[in-house]
Amino acid sequence: MTITLPGPTLGVVGGGQLGRMLGEAAAPLGVDLVVLDPTPDCPAAPVAADQIVGDFDDANAIDELAARADALTFEIELADPDRMAAAAAEHGVAVHPDPATLETIQDKLVQKEALADAGIPVPELVAVATAEGLERVVEEFGGVMLKAREGGYDGRGNVPVESPDEAAAALDAIGGAAMAEEFLDFEREVAVMGLKGADGETRTYPVTETVHREEILRESVSPARADDAVVTEAESVARDVLEVLDGRGVYGIELFETREGDVLVNEIAPRPHNSGHWTIEGAHTSQFENHVRAVLGWPLGPTDLVAPAVTANVLGDVDETEPATLRNVESVLDAPDADLHWYGKDDVYSLRKMGHLTVTDRDAGSPGDGETDRDALLSRARDLRDGVTFRDA
Repeated sequence: MTITLPGPTLGVVGGGQLGRMLGEAAAPLGVDLVVLDPTPDCPAAPVAADQIVGDFDDANAIDELAARADALTFEIELADPDRMAAAAAEHGVAVHPDPATLETIQDKLVQKEALADAGIPVPELVAVATAEGLERVVEEFGGVMLKAREGGYDGRGNVPVESPDEAAAALDAIGGAAMAEEFLDFEREVAVMGLKGADGETRTYPVTETVHREEILRESVSPARADDAVVTEAESVARDVLEVLDGRGVYGIELFETREGDVLVNEIAPRPHNSGHWTIEGAHTSQFENHVRAVLGWPLGPTDLVAPAVTANVLGDVDETEPATLRNVESVLDAPDADLHWYGKDDVYSLRKMGHLTVTDRDAGSPGDGETDRDALLSRARDLRDGVTFRDA
C-alpha cells in the first residue's frame, strides 16, 4: 500500500463524543471526517470537515455520506447495517467493521449466542417474552439481570429482577424483546480494546479494570488490578472474540472476572469504547487513531502502555436538564498529571457523560508494577473529577 497526504475522507455514522475524538485523532494523520448525525452542530461537528444532518437509518443521508467518503465506519450501534452496506456497495467504498458484525452485535441475545457457539465463555442466559416465563427463570437462577435485546446503554435497558413478583414491572420497563442473564458474583469488571487490521492482523491493548455504579462506567484503571492469570485469560478471550467478528477496526470487549478467577464476556461494542479512553494519554497509539488506521487499511500503531492511567468520567450532577456549564475546571488544568476532555454537549442532565479526565503516572519505572500506585491514581482521579461540577453554587 502507498499512502500519500493529504489523506482520504472517512465517513462516520454518528457524531457524538466518540466521533469527536475520532476527528481529533484523524486530523494529525491528514484524514478528514464527515459525520452523519441527527443533532445539528453535534459534538463531532467542530472537529469534522462537515456534518450531514440526518437520522442514523436515513437511506438518503447514508447514501450522501458514502458518496463523499473513501471509507465508512460508525461510532454508534444505532447505525443501520443494511443501508450502510447498500450505500457502500453503490459507491464502491469499504465499510468497517463489517455491517454483518454490527447486525449481530445489535441484538444482545444473538451476540451472546454467536459467542457461545464459538466456544467463548458467557454468562448463562435465556430469551424471555412473558412475565410468566421471566418468573420461572428468576426462580431457576435465583434472580437475573433483565436486559433489552436491542438498544440500551449506560444502565438504560438493564433491570435487576430479584424475585418473581418483580417480573411484570421489569418487562414493562424494558418495553421490548428481552433476555435474562444470571446474576454473577464477580470480583471485578475488566475490558480489552481489541483491534483488527488489514490482512487479518489483530492486536490488543492492555487489560483495563472498569468501575461501574448504577450500571454506568465511572472510572477505568489501566493496567487492571487483577492477577496475572486473569489478565492472561482476558487477553486470550478477547483474541477469541476478535476471531468471531468480521471487519477492521477497534472493538470494546467488556468482561467479568468471577470470584473463581474465570473470565466471561459481558458485551461487545464494534467501535471505540469508553473503557479505552485512557489510551489517548496512556498508550503509544490511542484507540481512536488505531480505529482510523484500521478502517482505512493503514498500518496499525503500537498498543503498548506508556504509563499507568486512570480515567474518570465527568457526569451530569444536576437534577433537571439545563444548558451545560462546567465549573471549577481550573482545578484540573492546574494538575500536572491530568488531562481533560470535553465532549461539547450543549445540555447536561443527571448522569449524562459530558467529558472525562485521565490521570497518568509518567514517572512509573515499570508499567503495571504496584497495585498501591494504581489505588493512588484512582483516588487522585476521583478527587479531581469530584472537584468539578455543573451546579451553580
